[in-house]
Amino acid sequence: MKHLLLITLLILASMHQSFANSALPGLPDFIDEMQQKNDFDSDYLTTVFSAVEVKDSILKAISRPAEKSKPWYDYRKIFITQKRIKGGVKFWNEHTQALQRAELEYGVPAEIIIAILGVETRYGGNVGSYRVVDALSTLAFRYPPRSKFFRSELEQFLLLTREEQMSILDPIGSYAGAMGLGQFMPSSYRTYAVDFDGDGKRDIWTNPTDAIGSIANYLNKHGWVADESIAHKTSITGKEPTALIEKGTKPSISRDELATAGVSLKNVPEGQELLAMISLTQKNGEEYWLTTQNFYSITRYNHSRMYAMAVTQLSEAIREQYGK
Repeated sequence: MKHLLLITLLILASMHQSFANSALPGLPDFIDEMQQKNDFDSDYLTTVFSAVEVKDSILKAISRPAEKSKPWYDYRKIFITQKRIKGGVKFWNEHTQALQRAELEYGVPAEIIIAILGVETRYGGNVGSYRVVDALSTLAFRYPPRSKFFRSELEQFLLLTREEQMSILDPIGSYAGAMGLGQFMPSSYRTYAVDFDGDGKRDIWTNPTDAIGSIANYLNKHGWVADESIAHKTSITGKEPTALIEKGTKPSISRDELATAGVSLKNVPEGQELLAMISLTQKNGEEYWLTTQNFYSITRYNHSRMYAMAVTQLSEAIREQYGK
């Protein structure tokens, strides 16, 4: 009798695992963890995840992002276009008050907020085509290089849907699980999204006002300095200062160090004592820039220096056209 009971329990456990979703190795343990840590109903999650689909296109996309597969001169062409510039001016005209208030409260210029929306989703025109739960589950359980990160984001997504009373299966986003007009990951949504229009909801999916306030809050919390510049083109004498470039985008290089290395400070305003240095590949060779804390703040949105420069240059083009 004991043997029969043991066999029955083993069969039931095996059935539970297969029903959870056999295409997602490690999912049963994740469901158990969500039940114990966050008080989710395990049977409910098992039912939900049985409808989750693994997408090979997601695995292909994560392995070749544009930031890693294209040189700057090709990457730039994607985002610095007349269509995006005009779209940014139109968005500014339509949401002037919210943008002014965001700049006043968070210190982030309107054109930077708009440029991020332009680069991320073309001002809401393309918020993604994958179910968020499919994207996060595929990457959490089928992409070992970053499984820890995406497993954490999947947990954050489940918590978010419970808090905001959203369906787990309905939300649509990018191949990496980024969501809404500003493409926030679930952890960023929970931490930085704000109800900027005061209607009781943090809606960055369809509410441009909330998206504006949320992006401004995100940059502010990541060290944006009001009225400080972002990036300054520079030139060098002698060999490339590779060691300085390899320090990354967080400002840590003194003006004296730069001058000693033969890096021109001609375009950098006085008072900005710590800088970072980046290089961007043009067709005729490398282009060098000195960047500030504000550039670094943009890279907290996306760690790519090319992304941050695309946002910077798109914002400048939008600012130039606005009001004409």
